[in-house]
Amino acid sequence: MDEIIKLLDELEDLIDNSRAVPFSSKIGVDKEEIYDIITDIRTALPNDIKQSKLIVQERNKILLDAKNEADEMLKEAEDKIARLIDDNEITRQAYQQSAEIMENAKRQAKEMRIGAMEYADEILAHSEEQLRKMIETFRSEYMALDESLNGNLTTLYENRQELRGIHTGRQ
Repeated sequence: MDEIIKLLDELEDLIDNSRAVPFSSKIGVDKEEIYDIITDIRTALPNDIKQSKLIVQERNKILLDAKNEADEMLKEAEDKIARLIDDNEITRQAYQQSAEIMENAKRQAKEMRIGAMEYADEILAHSEEQLRKMIETFRSEYMALDESLNGNLTTLYENRQELRGIHTGRQ
């Protein structure tokens, strides 16, 4: 993301530091430099997309870890129940405790899943917003560049027409 912003700044500097075409508000820019910067921007974009994929993978890992932890808690509860079955009172208490443990484990697992999903959603929303801003910036810069280049082309054409008029003696 920083790389793309840096490249867009470089593109903006190139436009700002280009020589003005005499008698117009147009500028002359080096076409190859602009193409090089656009190529660098295209090269940098996949890195941001990879970063978004890593965030999704991290989210999936968090969800899997939460599920595994919940499964482990349930397993521990079942093991505890098996150890407590010695007589009726212990068995009754074991059932009560196991129900509480199961309920707590389910509640904690649900909270962990919800928390992991909310965290992943926040990360993905942030990535989506950053990518959206980057696209808007690129579009804006591209439109300004396109207008500038078209203006330069028009100026060049008009200058050539004017030179042809002077060369042929017409004015």
